[in-house]
Amino acid sequence: MPVIDLPDEAATAAFAARVAAVATGGDIIALRGDLGAGKTTVARAFIHARGYEEEVPSPTFTLVQVYEVGPTVIWHFDLYRVNSPDEAWELGIEDAFVEGISLIEWPDRLGLLLPQRRLEITLLFGEQPEARHAALDAAQDWLGRLTGIIPDA
Repeated sequence: MPVIDLPDEAATAAFAARVAAVATGGDIIALRGDLGAGKTTVARAFIHARGYEEEVPSPTFTLVQVYEVGPTVIWHFDLYRVNSPDEAWELGIEDAFVEGISLIEWPDRLGLLLPQRRLEITLLFGEQPEARHAALDAAQDWLGRLTGIIPDA
């Protein structure tokens, strides 16, 4: 599992933009990490990199925000307040998995509903206040796309 050093927020945004550049419809990106680790920062940078120019609020209270950007809709889920995997169905998550790009914060809340065909990004705190480390775990279909944009992928 490659680990990417992200020394500041600009590096985190650049990393998210590189991932956004190779994401396609049906992709699932699971964002893991403790509170404040940068999951929403990565999601915002990803959405902006895909061409969305307006503010990207955290979906902590709405649970999901949908962005129609270009040919592929981006679904940004924050499942922190979801108590069971069944609640995710009410959010339209099955449509997101088929048609859009899914950015999922707190993916563990999905349990067995979380598809295996995903890119998992675990954000860890770095030594400096803005520094992070992104540990990647990629399904087979992601491996080729990550080559060249992620060191040692």
